[in-house]
Amino acid sequence: MSSTRPTIYVTQPHLPPLEEFLPSLQQIWDSKVLTNGGPFHKQLEAALCEHLGVPHIALFANATIALVTALQSLRITGEVITTPYSFVATAHSLLWNGIKPVFVDIDPETMNLDPAKIEAAITPQTTAIMPVHCYGRPCDVEAIQRIADNYNLRVIYDAAHAFGVRQHGSSILTAGDLSVLSFHATKVFNTFEGGAIICPDARTKQRIDHLKNFGFVDEVTVVAPGINGKMSEFNAALGLLQLKHIRAAVGRRAAIDAQYRSLLANVRGLCIPEPAPDTEANQSYFPILVQEDFPLSRDELYALLKAQGIHGRRYFYPLISDFPMYRGLPSADARGLPHARKASSQVICLPIYPDLSDDDVARIAEVIRTAQPQVMPVESRLAPRAAA
Repeated sequence: MSSTRPTIYVTQPHLPPLEEFLPSLQQIWDSKVLTNGGPFHKQLEAALCEHLGVPHIALFANATIALVTALQSLRITGEVITTPYSFVATAHSLLWNGIKPVFVDIDPETMNLDPAKIEAAITPQTTAIMPVHCYGRPCDVEAIQRIADNYNLRVIYDAAHAFGVRQHGSSILTAGDLSVLSFHATKVFNTFEGGAIICPDARTKQRIDHLKNFGFVDEVTVVAPGINGKMSEFNAALGLLQLKHIRAAVGRRAAIDAQYRSLLANVRGLCIPEPAPDTEANQSYFPILVQEDFPLSRDELYALLKAQGIHGRRYFYPLISDFPMYRGLPSADARGLPHARKASSQVICLPIYPDLSDDDVARIAEVIRTAQPQVMPVESRLAPRAAA
């Protein structure tokens, strides 16, 4: 029987008080500047550079267009090595640029692209590597960069989960040639919809700014076949407000993460990935891995939680390499992706967002701790099947 208590979803967008946003809306109404790099857009770029500790940032309407544009800006062609354990936009951005994704297995502990598997996948057509900081945990950026330098490859990080993440005291977003952030409603930092490219220098940012605005340099000069990827003033104004609350939001996520770890410690058959060492995390997700000695299968636990009004997410299931547009690729063969396939079959991301209460976290943990196989009533097991 379904619970009558309120439904808990895997995430919920964190928003500032509405009254704080209304003055910004009034300014937009008064100025009638809605897009095209208006004042809020410029302010948000500067504020994000300072907050994130990065040199330059180009704002976008969403992260998918930012990924497509990042590849365009570096003129990536041929083949790109990437992970099958991600959201489909990672690989879709490659196909939209006419690039062939080459899937490589993940490290079973970090669930990030395994550097030890990259070299074997490199061919004369390989031009870049596109790793993902999965769940906000930093990739082994040093190892990946060594491989890229040895083979003269570019590195573009899908950093959709990694807003504000720092490792060894520095922003993880400065690794590689470019990093792409997502500001989607489900993310730690959101602007309703939005995204950004972290740029290493002003020249790269200028090229990216041209590409996201149809290639225009001025009213009569177009220098590239660009796209319309600009962030609006509404999104930028919200982003400025969100920055005022981001530390408190991440702090609350950290408290929820700690509560889950305490309540679910030592549950047989349940694996909770350990935090990365020397890392300032953002607790963007809380994944658990349901192993063979747990009383239920992963899908049975997922269904049990859902029946109780708790909506986790099997994130990432299926693998990208299982979708029709990818499964015909040689690198999509399941035999070459055993760790990714295992993680995909075991993972559930539990609800985590700043407004999730301690009582709700305890409720979720209790359902998991007490989970047992459902036993059919005797009369149901003995009842004859209806005639076909």
